[in-house]
Amino acid sequence: MSLDLDETQLLLRDNVRRFLQTEVVPLVQRHEAARTFPFQLMPKLAELGFLGGTLPEDQGGQGIDHPTWAVMMEELGYHWLSLRTMVNITNGSIHRLATQGTPEQKRRYLTPMMRGELRTCSGLTEPNVGSNIAGIQMRAELQGDEWVLNGRKLWITNGADAEVALIIARSFSPTCNGKLSCFIVDRRETPYDVRKLDTMVLRCTGTAELGFSDVRIPKENLVGVEGEALSATLKGLDAARVNIAMGAVGAAQAALDLSIAHVKQRQQFGRPIGSFQLVQKHIVDMTVRVEAARALGMRAAHALKAGKDVRQACSIAKLYATEAAHEVASMAVQVHGGLGYSEDYPVERIFRDTRGGMIPEGTTEIQTLIVGREILGINAIA
Repeated sequence: MSLDLDETQLLLRDNVRRFLQTEVVPLVQRHEAARTFPFQLMPKLAELGFLGGTLPEDQGGQGIDHPTWAVMMEELGYHWLSLRTMVNITNGSIHRLATQGTPEQKRRYLTPMMRGELRTCSGLTEPNVGSNIAGIQMRAELQGDEWVLNGRKLWITNGADAEVALIIARSFSPTCNGKLSCFIVDRRETPYDVRKLDTMVLRCTGTAELGFSDVRIPKENLVGVEGEALSATLKGLDAARVNIAMGAVGAAQAALDLSIAHVKQRQQFGRPIGSFQLVQKHIVDMTVRVEAARALGMRAAHALKAGKDVRQACSIAKLYATEAAHEVASMAVQVHGGLGYSEDYPVERIFRDTRGGMIPEGTTEIQTLIVGREILGINAIA
C-alpha cells in the first residue's frame, strides 16, 4: 500500500488489519458457503470506529476524517467486500438519524445501531426505480396518527435480516403532496413482506425484496422534514462513492497480492510462471490499476475533507476504481488458471464481488454522465 499516512492513521490501520485477520478471515469461507452474515462482529467493529465513527464527537462519533475513513474502507475491501457493504449500509441509517432524527428516534434506534446491536437497511430502489431516485413510486399516506405505506422495494442490502428499515416513499398529507420523505419501519412491531434474493455478488449481505401492503406506522416515524428526503439522500452520495471506490481498491490489492504469491510459487516447464513475460505483463497491469485507483480515491477523500466541490472527483474515483478492480480480479483469475475458478480460493469470490461495485450509488454509466456534465456544463441526463 503506497500511501503517505500519518502516525495515527498507521496505528489505526494496523489495529484494524490485525482484527480483520484474526476475527474475520476465519469466518469468510463458511459464511460465503451458507450465504449468511456474522452479525456478532458488529459490536466489535463499533469499538474500532466503523459504526458512526465519522460523526463529530458531540454526536457520539470519533470525528474520523475522510482520508482516514478511506484507509479503513480499503482494509474492509481487502479482507471481505460483503463486510464493507454491511458496514456502510448500517452507517447510511446512522448518519440519517444522527442528522435528522428526533431525540426519541436517536434514543430508540440510533444508539443501538452505533453499538452494532440493531440491524438496519435503507429502502430506495424499486422494481422500476434504480438510478433515478426521483422516480420512486412507493406511497405513504397520512391517516390520522398513522402513515400507511404501500409499495415494493427491490435489491435491498440487508433487507432479509434488518430489524429496522429506513424507507423512502412519496408522502401525501395536508402539508405534502407526493414529495419524497423518509420513514422508520420497525419490523419487530410492524411486519412487512420479505423475500430473500440470491445474487452473484456479495452473497452474504442478505439482499431482499420488501413488500408493503397497507403497513401502518406511527406518525412519529417520519425522519426529518417531510418532503425533503431526496435532497438529503443526494447529499450523501459523494462520500458513499468514495467508500465504494476504496473498498474496490482493497479487493483489487488482495487479488494482486494473491497473484504475486501464486506466480512466484507455481511451476510450469521447470520454472516459476512469474518468470514468463506475459504473466509479468498481467502483474504489471494489475499493479498500475491498483495504484491509479488508490490515488484517485484518496484524492477525492482529501477533497471531501477540505470541503471542496467534489462531485467530479468522487464520480471519477468510483467510476475508475470499480472498473479497475474487476479488471484486476479478472487478471487474477487468469494467472491462477483453473484454481481461479474454485470456490476454495478467494480469487473466485473477489472476481464476483468486484463486479458488484459498478452498480450501487450510481452505475458506471451514471458516473460517466455526471463527469461529462461537470466537464462540459451540459446535462445529458433528462
